Amino acid sequence: MRDIVSCLSDNAVNVSHYSSTISCSTISPSIQNSTSTIYTLKQITITVTWCNQGLTITFNHQDPPHFRLNTTSRFFRKKKGSKTLQLHSSNLEILWDLSNAKYQTGPEPLQAFYLVIIVDSELALVLGDTAQETLSKRFAFKTNPLARMVSKREHCSGNTLYTTKARFCDTGTCHDVLIRCSLEKDNDGGFFKSPVLSVCIDKKTVTRVKRLQWNFRGNQTIFVDGLLVDLMWDVHDWFFNNPCGGGYAVFMFRTRSGMDSRLWLEDKGVQKDKERVEFSLLIYACKTS
Repeated sequence: MRDIVSCLSDNAVNVSHYSSTISCSTISPSIQNSTSTIYTLKQITITVTWCNQGLTITFNHQDPPHFRLNTTSRFFRKKKGSKTLQLHSSNLEILWDLSNAKYQTGPEPLQAFYLVIIVDSELALVLGDTAQETLSKRFAFKTNPLARMVSKREHCSGNTLYTTKARFCDTGTCHDVLIRCSLEKDNDGGFFKSPVLSVCIDKKTVTRVKRLQWNFRGNQTIFVDGLLVDLMWDVHDWFFNNPCGGGYAVFMFRTRSGMDSRLWLEDKGVQKDKERVEFSLLIYACKTS
């Protein structure tokens, strides 16, 4: 697959607002195989990955992971505990409780769990909904996590309907994101069906790409929570690498400043505002049928 920056379609660099409401299909969404979320705190980068109901945590992109749990193994017993680590001059502590975690189809728990990371006695990251009692014992006063989410990557497999949730800025709301590829009648003749790509946020269409087999790469700018968000897609492999079914596609959402007229992929060497944290969401989609 070529790099997603190769935007050769007739949809390149368009700006869209929300449009009509889309009705959700009765097709079940594809299965989420793994999620990997990156957070930043001072000079530390925290990567939290959920895969097959397992958990790994990596600091500063080092390999292998500093922390690993296999929650699917019948020999796994320590679903609640703590662990201390040393990273250069920083003291790290990881607290977790997955003993009653509730899952759906994806690898990431949805409720009844917590994951807490403390860096140099400061609260860095809190995930889950049951950490309040644990935190009240460690911190005498209410404090907010210092780490900020900057990127999330999801790997999905199944059909061509993908759903997820995303918050594009710290002060924004959590949005429902839906990506769907379907066959629709061509308006020109009405006899043949051609693939159409629809991207929806909160059930409202923000991008609609017709004749997708010819517009398999492209980018468009949308507005979410008052932010400019570059939406890019590359579905080349869906059509040309495995015509009988299968192949991989990539979808990218990334915020940028309204003062920056260039796509994020063009920003090498450009001076940036270090106080402004951008967010990106990468969806890696495998079509197996």
